[in-house]
Amino acid sequence: MNLIIDIGNTRAKVLAFEDDRMVRHFTTNHQLDGVEEFSRETGCQKGIFATTARMTEQGKRVLEALGFPMLQLTGQTPVPVEIMYHTKETLGADRIAAIVGARHLQAEGELLVIDSGTCITYEFLDAENHYRGGNISPGLGMRLRAMHEGTALLPLIDREGDAPELGFDTATAMRSGVIWGMKYEIEGYIRRFREKYPHLSVFLTGGDAKVLGISKEFTIFTDELLVPRGLNTILAHITKA
Repeated sequence: MNLIIDIGNTRAKVLAFEDDRMVRHFTTNHQLDGVEEFSRETGCQKGIFATTARMTEQGKRVLEALGFPMLQLTGQTPVPVEIMYHTKETLGADRIAAIVGARHLQAEGELLVIDSGTCITYEFLDAENHYRGGNISPGLGMRLRAMHEGTALLPLIDREGDAPELGFDTATAMRSGVIWGMKYEIEGYIRRFREKYPHLSVFLTGGDAKVLGISKEFTIFTDELLVPRGLNTILAHITKA
């Protein structure tokens, strides 16, 4: 059984995989509360983690106490795709894992992976398994905060609520501007890449993916566990090497 930990900016996803199958999971904090008990109950014997946040001292102690080594995914970790990024040391581990997870699910052709979380990331993998790089733009919460913090009068609004195509008050104008703007941005990326790669497969993941309502005409594969699947694939790749 493999212990997979995906530490994001606000929370950590903890999963147990048996081969390619996720058998159990839970969400915890950056202190990794509950991970030791989860690992014992599921019988995990090896593991891997990725983090986009600074590791807490408590989190480090939890991983050290597991009784087996936990591999940390970085830009230098051997993975089953060729990384063409110029600064591998600054490449986010979640971005690597997402593209590996997508390739695991779609074995051939070009891939575009879009992760809509704290930031929106766009990753491209060509048909020869070369990761060519990607882009990063602000996510939903970040855009809402930026409008509030960068102006004198605009309020900080909640992401939950009405988001009509045209706002009917300040809150809906702001929320709709962000959500529809993200939707058009993502769909624009897909159109552009499909012009160059007609058989492109598109994967959408991340906590805000469901909010955006991306049109089905883009035949997108939606998988909330794309990053953990990628981590599990990388762990298998390393242990078999």
